[in-house]
Amino acid sequence: MKFDIFKFADEFLTETDKSVFKAAGWGRNAGFGSRPAILIVDVNYNFCGDRAEPILESIKRWRYSCGSVAWDISIPAIIKILKHAREKRLPIIYTTNPRREDGFDLGIWTLKSYRAKDKVDIEGHMGNEIVKEIAPEDSDLFIEKRKPSAFFGTPLISHLNMMKADSLIILGSTTSGCVRASAVDALSYDIKVTIPHQGVFDRGEASHKLALFDLHMKYVDVTDLDDVLDYLKKLPAGIFDESFPPAALAKSKIK
Repeated sequence: MKFDIFKFADEFLTETDKSVFKAAGWGRNAGFGSRPAILIVDVNYNFCGDRAEPILESIKRWRYSCGSVAWDISIPAIIKILKHAREKRLPIIYTTNPRREDGFDLGIWTLKSYRAKDKVDIEGHMGNEIVKEIAPEDSDLFIEKRKPSAFFGTPLISHLNMMKADSLIILGSTTSGCVRASAVDALSYDIKVTIPHQGVFDRGEASHKLALFDLHMKYVDVTDLDDVLDYLKKLPAGIFDESFPPAALAKSKIK
């Protein structure tokens, strides 16, 4: 069944909202690319907490936490995507966002939280570690960022150009924050983006659904997990072996 973004976000849309986007012609599917990389944005303990628990409990210890939705829905979806991506030896890129103890490297971003002095996101703290259920492997790329977008001030676009990647499957958190910022920047570089809605998460349901709705209308394709899995299954293995040396290394380990 084709994913219906209007039905997905229906509870937060007015009838005028629906009519305007349809009349303006927004929301066309751009389609998958032919050389996709996987971008996993900030699936660390800061944003997931260290276990599945109600969000208001989790944020007592992890101020960025999105609560149980990360553990119950998104991490299982990411695990499924990673399984197929590794079988095809696709580039897998992780991000996290540690900061100096004084917060200087985050700039004015720290002004938006009354708990900016919490220690969970300081360099070296467990909070910045990718959750062990989807931990990076030796052949994966790892990027530390200081701003919402995975592209801003990082070598990500250079990596994608070197690998000749024409598209991204973006996963992670938060949907309305770093995922959205990274997706819009990808479009700005003419990189196609697909986001399976189960593979991203946020601390607010309205933020999650409306961000995905707006992204799908104007910038990327938002779809269902099964659509992404079917696409990955059909890809030939080893399309990055020549342009991404770690992929070839992963192949040699399989042998």
